[in-house]
Amino acid sequence: MNSLAGQAQTRPGLRCLVTGATGYIGGRLVPELLDAGHEVRCLARTPVKLRDHPWVGRTEVVAGDVTDEASVRDALRDIDVAYYLVHALGTGAGFERTDRAAARVFGEQARAAGVRRIVYLGGLTPRGVAESDLSPHLRSRAEVGRILLDSGVPATVLRAAVIIGSGSASFEMLRYLTERLPVMVTPSWVRTRMQPIAVRDVLRYLVGSAAMPSHVSRAFDIGGPDVVTYRELMQRYAAVAGLPPRVIVPVPVLTPRLSSHWVGLVTPVPASVAKPLAESLRHEVVCDEHDIADHVPDPPGAPIGVDAALTLALRRVRDAQVSTRWSSAAVPGAPSDPLPTDPDWAGGSLYTDRRQTVVDASPADLWRVIEGIGGENGWYSFPLAWALRGLLDRLVGGVGLRRGRRDATRLRVGDSLDFWRVEEIERGRLLRLRAEMRLPGLAWLEMSADRDPAGRTRYRQRAVFHPRGLLGHAYWWAISPFHAAVFGGMARNIAQAAARARTEEAA
Repeated sequence: MNSLAGQAQTRPGLRCLVTGATGYIGGRLVPELLDAGHEVRCLARTPVKLRDHPWVGRTEVVAGDVTDEASVRDALRDIDVAYYLVHALGTGAGFERTDRAAARVFGEQARAAGVRRIVYLGGLTPRGVAESDLSPHLRSRAEVGRILLDSGVPATVLRAAVIIGSGSASFEMLRYLTERLPVMVTPSWVRTRMQPIAVRDVLRYLVGSAAMPSHVSRAFDIGGPDVVTYRELMQRYAAVAGLPPRVIVPVPVLTPRLSSHWVGLVTPVPASVAKPLAESLRHEVVCDEHDIADHVPDPPGAPIGVDAALTLALRRVRDAQVSTRWSSAAVPGAPSDPLPTDPDWAGGSLYTDRRQTVVDASPADLWRVIEGIGGENGWYSFPLAWALRGLLDRLVGGVGLRRGRRDATRLRVGDSLDFWRVEEIERGRLLRLRAEMRLPGLAWLEMSADRDPAGRTRYRQRAVFHPRGLLGHAYWWAISPFHAAVFGGMARNIAQAAARARTEEAA
């Protein structure tokens, strides 16, 4: 993405705090703020997730949580503009309470720290609909916006509907539904009108909001120039992608809950995320005004239309240039514990499957295979078993295997990788993955490339499982008979793939 620094009229040299920098929008906003001449501090619960981002060396990263007053207070010290880009989407029935508490902490601490402006990206709310009738997701977004506006700090609340950009949850949901289903029976919400916005325009408005004068404190509707139904959006995606027109039959019986499971089975977006998105789509979300242009003027060709936004997003997907994805943020309910290195970790049982083999290739050749695992390359063993495990995970509301990879060849800490999360990389030597499928316990997979005492290239693999309760122990022993085929085959095939790569390179 080209820098937006020259497109938005910003005041250089501001000190900005970005919360949610590990997420989809936050990870894209940080480099734009840097390119606009601002200083950036990132607040992250797990700072190591930002370690491999190309811009991290130009920022200050601090550990903290927006629900914790002390860490928010420290993060806001000497800050001019604070970007609030976090929300508890899909974390369960209590997410509204969590969002409310976090927003109050942030607003109170921002006022105490003398912050000049808060900038928040929320959801576009439909006109003429009582707040009690809104979906929980939209209702919480609206409430957070009000809390920040009432904080005593000048605030800019940007309200957007569907955001179109490579890697966004909305775009991936649209892409997979359209590409996988030439004929589909759909929920009635496909007839709902909406005003999508390109992620480039969202970022331009976010960057530009930093320079708003202190007397401006209000919400702004932001959207692109086109108003479409979700059905029209799918047909326009099909046209941009070179696909035949889709046959779409809306039916009223698919409730948001049922349709979220349907979306979860067809797309990479798990039901826990698809449900609030689907619930929000039952409301018509169209901008009432475009007052934001008074403060962040639109350059020629902006806002970007639907077809152009879809073309840009699809091009970045096909060119493997997706800088952030919706799945960069933590999956609700997924464990965040570090890999247990001590067999007596937490005083409980720890099951381990270890494999190693000598590889007829260099450690560099082997590492390229290791870092390229997953996604289109698969898992190098028993594809049917992996596919079935992914399907079972989808059926119980997990993420399944369809998340794929952000980049075809390079991984970074925090990347999602099918139903794993990259927890650690020691480039050229070690890859550690943490499981995010639904499990009665915690699981990790570790792969490494090194040399044995004889100087030969060695591949080592370790699967670790920490069971939770009796069900966890039963789960491990139930799948143990398949380990030789799955884990043993994986080690052999990775070694063979590295040897083939060495031979092909030599040829």
